[in-house]
Amino acid sequence: MLKLLGSICVLGGGLLCWLTALAERRRTRTALGDLLAALRRMREEIRMARTPLPLLLEALGSDCRGPETAALFRRSADAARQGEGLEAAWRGGVGLLPLAPREREVLEGLTLRGDEESVCKGISLVITELARGVEELERQRPERDRRTAALCFSGAALLVILLI
Repeated sequence: MLKLLGSICVLGGGLLCWLTALAERRRTRTALGDLLAALRRMREEIRMARTPLPLLLEALGSDCRGPETAALFRRSADAARQGEGLEAAWRGGVGLLPLAPREREVLEGLTLRGDEESVCKGISLVITELARGVEELERQRPERDRRTAALCFSGAALLVILLI
């Protein structure tokens, strides 16, 4: 009876491991999608409406779905309003996002100073790179999900065999 209960716990742990990995990838995809939408809006607002950056960052912070993305824009808006280094606040906020190192590096490279044309070009470059990353993640998604499931459940099955 004790071995059966232990086996159920180990299999439950394997299931929990798999669900946690799936949730983390979903969180990353949501953050990337949210960032892309916000950056596209940011580019259009700068280009068409010429909204000042602190107001724009604050508006984007309140409109973002994900808490991490909203925090990035709010933190950057606070830094811009207080006269602190906007770029340093941006880089610090990017470090808190659930992204891969490559996406973080692309976002950290965004320069938010200069004239509107240079800022829009920088945002466009970041949008292009992040969109490419999203496409790659979606292309690899089925294989990654299969590998994760195989790893979690085969590890749990091995532990159950060793337990019995």
